[in-house]
Amino acid sequence: MKIAILDDYQDVVRNLDCFKLLKEHDVKVFNNRAVGLGQLAIRLASFDALVLIRERTRLNRNLLCKLPNLKVIAQTGRLAGNIDLDAAHEQGIAVLEGTGDPTAPAELTWALIMASSRKIPQYHQFLKEGIWQTASLHPQYNQLGRVLRGRRLGIWGYGKVGQLLATYAKAFGMQVFIWGSPSSRARALDDGNSVYETKQQLFNESDIVSVHLRLTDQTRACITLSDLLSMQINSLFVNTSRAELVAPGALELALDQGRPGFAAIDVFESEPLIVPHPLIGRENVLATPHIGFVEKDSYERYFGAAFQSLLDFQQNHPNEKEC
Repeated sequence: MKIAILDDYQDVVRNLDCFKLLKEHDVKVFNNRAVGLGQLAIRLASFDALVLIRERTRLNRNLLCKLPNLKVIAQTGRLAGNIDLDAAHEQGIAVLEGTGDPTAPAELTWALIMASSRKIPQYHQFLKEGIWQTASLHPQYNQLGRVLRGRRLGIWGYGKVGQLLATYAKAFGMQVFIWGSPSSRARALDDGNSVYETKQQLFNESDIVSVHLRLTDQTRACITLSDLLSMQINSLFVNTSRAELVAPGALELALDQGRPGFAAIDVFESEPLIVPHPLIGRENVLATPHIGFVEKDSYERYFGAAFQSLLDFQQNHPNEKEC
C-alpha cells in the first residue's frame, strides 16, 4: 500500500513502536497541513490509504471525489464528523474507525484545573523573570490561588472522560455535581454522585464547570453567553472537548464582563490556531494547543490500532490493493 499519514505536527509518528507495523509499505508522513481543496487533492492523489490524526483534516465530498486511487481511510480515535461517510461509501472508500481511551484527556483536564486554580503558569513565568511570588503585574489578577478541596466541580457530560474526572475530584475532596442527559444523570446517581436538576444550576452554583460532550447538531453552541455570564466571579470554565460547543464569541464576551473569572481551554474552532486570537494573551485564560490526546501512550494505542486495521483491510481485500 501507498499510505499517507497526515498532520503529524511534531514529527513523532515515525518514532512510535507501532510504526514498525508498516515496514513493508510505502509510507509518507506529512508534518505540515495543506490548506484548501486544491492543495489537498494534489497532495493525496497518489495514495491508496490515509491515516488521519483525529479530526485535523476534514475529508468532504468534493475532496474525496478528487482521489480516484484512495481505497481506505483509517481514523485514529472515534469518528467525529470529519469524514463525509456517504461520499466515501459512494466512492467505494472504506472507512475504518479507531479506538478511544479517556485517560489522557481526563488527565489533561485535571492538570488544567489544578494549574489554573493555583496560578502555576503565571507564577512560573514571573519566576523566570526573577519576580518572586507574583501572579500578575496588574492588581486585579495578582491574587492568591485556591485549593480544590471543598469546592464544587460541575461536570456537563458523564461519559468516560467525565467519569474519570469525577473520581479525580473526589480524591481531592471536591463536591461533584453532574449535569447532562437523563441517562447520564441516572448513571451518575448510581455511581454515588450528586446531580443538578437544571443547566442553570450547573453554571450558577459550580466553582468550576468542565464540559465533556460530543459535538453534534444538538450540542453545537449549547453553551450560551447567558450561561457563562451566570457563573461566579471567581469561577473557572474548562473546555477540553470541542470549541464549537460554545456559541461563537460567547466566551470572549463573558470574560470581558468578568463572569466567569477564569477559563482553561484546549480546543479552538480553527486549528492550528492563528494568532492573534481573542482568547490568547489574557491573564485569566490558560490555553493549550489541543493536546488532550497528544501523549505517548495514546499515540501508541491509536496509531497501533489504525495501522493494524490497514493491514487487516489489505489481507481481506487483496485484489483491491495493487501497490
